[in-house]
Amino acid sequence: MTNENNNGKVNMKTLAKVLNLSTATISKALSDSHEISYETKQRVLDTAAQLNYVPNHFASSLRKRQSNTLAIVLPEIADSFFSQAINGIESIITKHNYHALIYLTHESYEREVHMFNELSGGRVDGVLMSVASGTKDTSHIKALQEGGIPVVFFDRICEDIPAAQIKTDDLHSAYVATCHLIDQGCKNISLVTIDGYPSIFQSREDGYKKAVADRDINLRAHSILTLSNHHTEDNVSELTKHLNAYKPDGILATVEHLATTTYMACAEMGLKIPQDVKVICFTNQITAPILNPPLTTIFQPAFEMGKQAAELLFAHFAGKQIQIEKEHIVIPSQLIARGSTANN
Repeated sequence: MTNENNNGKVNMKTLAKVLNLSTATISKALSDSHEISYETKQRVLDTAAQLNYVPNHFASSLRKRQSNTLAIVLPEIADSFFSQAINGIESIITKHNYHALIYLTHESYEREVHMFNELSGGRVDGVLMSVASGTKDTSHIKALQEGGIPVVFFDRICEDIPAAQIKTDDLHSAYVATCHLIDQGCKNISLVTIDGYPSIFQSREDGYKKAVADRDINLRAHSILTLSNHHTEDNVSELTKHLNAYKPDGILATVEHLATTTYMACAEMGLKIPQDVKVICFTNQITAPILNPPLTTIFQPAFEMGKQAAELLFAHFAGKQIQIEKEHIVIPSQLIARGSTANN
């Protein structure tokens, strides 16, 4: 009796013949069904191990009308936050024998819409996403949800969509960061940010404004500088002009690449950090402690955010009684003070 199919691989029909059981019984035993006795399950598992049986997850997925695949939609991966979030997501999906397709929008609304049109064909069972800064119309996301595909937002969320959210309190984090600069003696603080729709940027601006108001610091018309959401020479040039014209003694940068922009602009101006200007940034950059001087950061728990986003999606798949669209989880960020805001 052969133990293999025509491709040389053991399949469920092989196990059924060897054990004189139906393929349905074999399938249920391998799936740990309550309909099959413990003794039969052990016979099937022992024989499967002896014959080096490897389950065909793709065929199983087709039968269940599942793809066993998730989409991770991100604006970029150059920012270390998103690479850490991917690691958190991956730590969960591998436990469930799922795969991930990573889509990069490069901050483009048009690319995001195109990707969602592809996903609507049933390629994935769910979507974990952080929206592009250019996304204002969210109808493409709503259309996917209406097609039965759940969406979980992390970090950059859409307030107008009923969907699960995993985020930090960006307003509070920016407030704490600004107060830290004030406590270090800064009186002319600039917010360096990017133009974009996602609510995190507005929340960070609101936190900055609240802090300067609460601490009786004069908020000047020029105190907020908006730059491109890409690390470019133009950004460095614009910030250099800002430093020269308004002479801030403190800078709060809202995204990771603006930290590099700030260090480069200060170097061009011959300004010393922290003696002439103190700098703090929202970033998970692993090089922050070894910059010269080490960068004070608002650290966001990216790994944990990705992990919890994936866990929420799999809880939904498992049929647990959760209303996924009402799950809003806020995870605390942490201010890590380093040399860039020190008093010498």
